[in-house]
Amino acid sequence: MALVIYYSLVIVSTASFVSFSLAHEMEMEMEMEMTMAFQPSPPADEMWIAPNSDDTWDLEPAESDDLVLAPRRTYRKDPLDHFQIYTGGWNITNRHYWASVAYTGLPIFVIGAIWFATFGICLFLICLCYCFRQREPYASSSPIAYALSLIFLLLFSMAAIIGCVVLYSGQGKFHSNIINTLQYVVNEAEFTSQSLRNVSEHLVAAKQTSVVQVSLPPNVQTDIDRIQTMIDTSATTLTTTTQHNSRHISKLLHSLRLALIIITIAMLLLTFLGLAFSMLGMTLPVYILVIAGWILVTGTFILCAIFLLLHNATGDSCAAMKQWIQNPTPHTALDHILPCVDQPTAQQSLTNTKQVTSQLVDLINTVITNVSNINFAPNFVQLYYNQSGPLLPTLCNPFHPDLSDRPCAPGEVHLDNATQVWSGSVCRASPSGICFTTGRLSPNLYSQFSATVNVCTGLYQYSPFLIQLEDCSYARQTFLDVQTKYCPGLQKYSQTVYVGLLMLATAVMMSLLFWVMYGRERRHRHRRPGKENMPRGFVYAKDQDCEDDKQK
Repeated sequence: MALVIYYSLVIVSTASFVSFSLAHEMEMEMEMEMTMAFQPSPPADEMWIAPNSDDTWDLEPAESDDLVLAPRRTYRKDPLDHFQIYTGGWNITNRHYWASVAYTGLPIFVIGAIWFATFGICLFLICLCYCFRQREPYASSSPIAYALSLIFLLLFSMAAIIGCVVLYSGQGKFHSNIINTLQYVVNEAEFTSQSLRNVSEHLVAAKQTSVVQVSLPPNVQTDIDRIQTMIDTSATTLTTTTQHNSRHISKLLHSLRLALIIITIAMLLLTFLGLAFSMLGMTLPVYILVIAGWILVTGTFILCAIFLLLHNATGDSCAAMKQWIQNPTPHTALDHILPCVDQPTAQQSLTNTKQVTSQLVDLINTVITNVSNINFAPNFVQLYYNQSGPLLPTLCNPFHPDLSDRPCAPGEVHLDNATQVWSGSVCRASPSGICFTTGRLSPNLYSQFSATVNVCTGLYQYSPFLIQLEDCSYARQTFLDVQTKYCPGLQKYSQTVYVGLLMLATAVMMSLLFWVMYGRERRHRHRRPGKENMPRGFVYAKDQDCEDDKQK
């Protein structure tokens, strides 16, 4: 039985490595097709560019206006489209994209399938041989075979342990890195969403603001209501989209991490037990562990293929971000990660905030010029509060009538320090609001001015933010940070994980072979010494007695 398992494992291992070689050749052929399809024949003195680099090549214009992201890197065969070339670019919501990425893991899937099927057939044959076999004849043990089997057993066991360490370390770093990346993107989206809501709140406050019972015109208030609805919708969409995708990705990653930890622990335990049982010559436990290892190695190959897929998808994402940073465009596949705010909404919000700010400043200046800086007689009851003293400076309007930026004129106070400058002109007033000390502003009017200036300051300070929304530069900065700070680690550690899985699967697969081989050599080596060197026809007395009993 040991010989059957031994030769079966040899066949399986050989078939797996042959499959890996064929799969590697297939992948190289696919890469050559990619290169030939995208790059014309270069001059003899020029180098070919590797087809998996992050550089982007210009394709022919697509039928839609959407930007095709990372077209060169995602140029792969699509199993869902009769293995035609996929040219849709990076798009995590496109099933053809995921099918093309999954195709890159096909070589390892093939190895796992061959391993599982071949060993299953061999196991079936072993069962048949065990049921109908005669007593296994004794075979001599070679000292060289014994030594080599022991050496390779120790080497592959050590390789399996190293693979477990590499895998555990890599999965921890990869999980931490990608969770930090997702959290950073979610935080940026929430910050942008909250800033939009702050703009909306300032507009509502501007709508409710009045100075000496004068407020914004009705048409401006109607515009505020309309833009407030648009802003709230954009803010909700931004937060919901980002959190939804982040939640799904995090759930998948947690499941993969749990599977990796289980595989690591199981493989490590399997390696130690297999080594111990084979060294002790415990045949039955070794055979049980071989069957368990068959299943675990298959699962490890599947996980390795999944992480190769994930590694390629991560590289695609980083390449897509790099291309988009160079050419920021709304309505691309990156909207599923961090969408740009609808451009009409951003533009209308910017226009509205400038209009409201300008009109509120004009309202304050009108009151200063026509009320506070005029010494009314007591018979002007509605405008008189015994204003006196130095004239108030007017407020600087940051915008021209066409809403372009306007510098402050001499004698005007800026929004940042207007309330501080005016506070020196506030009088002390009676309960009826009449000043009985020198001052151009009553406490009530000063509070109205302060509230209005605070609204104007808030709206004015959010103008640069709204400009970033209009050209989507806030998303550009976010993707730039991800591409420079997080992408190198993501690609490095995802590669570490799938290399660790491949190393572990291969080492354990070969360990199964040498468990059986070493156990066989050990049993033959520890049989009754000298028996194999006796002359032909010579037997022990005990064996002779058994033969006599059989004849009787």
